[in-house]
Amino acid sequence: MLTPLVAMVRKDLQLFFSDRRAVIMAFAVPIAIASFFGSLFSGNNTTARARVDVAIVDQDQSTISKSVVSGAQGDDNLRVSTPSADEARDAVRRGRIGVAVIIPRDFGEAAGHAFFSRAGKPQLDVLFDPSRSMEVGLVRGVMTQHVMESVSREMFNGRTGEKVVDETLGSLGAGNGPGITLPYTVQEEAVTSGDNVQYNGHAHSFAGMGIQFLLFATTNLGIEMLLERQRGLWKRLRSAPVSRLALLGGKTLSATLIALMTLLVSFGFAMIVFHVRIQGSIIGFASIAIACSLMAATYGVLVAALGKTPASARGVIILTNLMMVMLGGAWVPTFAFPAWLQRATVVVPVRWAVDGLDSMTWRGLGVGGAVVPTLVLLGFAVIFGTVAFARFRWEEA
Repeated sequence: MLTPLVAMVRKDLQLFFSDRRAVIMAFAVPIAIASFFGSLFSGNNTTARARVDVAIVDQDQSTISKSVVSGAQGDDNLRVSTPSADEARDAVRRGRIGVAVIIPRDFGEAAGHAFFSRAGKPQLDVLFDPSRSMEVGLVRGVMTQHVMESVSREMFNGRTGEKVVDETLGSLGAGNGPGITLPYTVQEEAVTSGDNVQYNGHAHSFAGMGIQFLLFATTNLGIEMLLERQRGLWKRLRSAPVSRLALLGGKTLSATLIALMTLLVSFGFAMIVFHVRIQGSIIGFASIAIACSLMAATYGVLVAALGKTPASARGVIILTNLMMVMLGGAWVPTFAFPAWLQRATVVVPVRWAVDGLDSMTWRGLGVGGAVVPTLVLLGFAVIFGTVAFARFRWEEA
């Protein structure tokens, strides 16, 4: 039995290594995925780490509040902007930034008095994106550091401090004072588009996973097209005659319908079981779903136009699909990426699809929030379809 066993093993290995693309993909896919997640979660990552986007609104404009803003701007953990209060709230609502901190009027004076007393502590308002709640703890800790540094510096070295110390010195000397305390309180608010809009983490998960399997469904149709060409079906269709436009148009339409059904069934399950709701615009949700399905369909046709054989195309598809899904934020939210990668992923269609579906579900944005994602996805569809039409071949090269 040893001889035929060895012969079968040798034959399978020869077939495997005869397809260079398949061999490369077999090794490249696990390496690429492992490298991607390793770069995100490695404790000794030397690349530029992602900083938390935070807006700070200084309505006080005192020495202490200006010092707090200056300290935060110099912090390596934060990327600070200084918009108005309305602009900051809108940016959080749309997911453009994760956290906004509003420093109210008279904060500096009240914080100075509260530094040695528990009475009359001013309040910092912290607005945050509920899908990025883990960033709130970081911002809270960083702001505590800079507020304490700014208040203590002013209390012990500034003009305001001389007055406050004189007022509280008697009580401190008598042993009746509370001592140094945290000179402010925090009011946190999860910001969406309205009071009745609630965050649901399953909405993002089903958007990401729905798009992932939508891509695999359409690229599988591309593989089937390559099998049809390999069997000579396209040659017979050409003699019918069927034009190139009719063939690719028909395949694109059928793939779009299949992709759309895949996505809608996925969200239908999420709505029934996990209570996911379209809290924004139904029209906007439909436009993004259709544009995303069309993009995926033209991508599947592009696979058929560029692929040489089904076997070689299959390996490339696995890598490209997984990379688009990973970089698009379907598995890990893009705010967890390194700073340079966050900027680079704007060229990945999956990111626009995921962000657009999030906007129409738990973010609760209106139809205006669907315009840009829809147009970008349609743009990708035009590019994929144009290249597919230009590179289409009736027979194998």
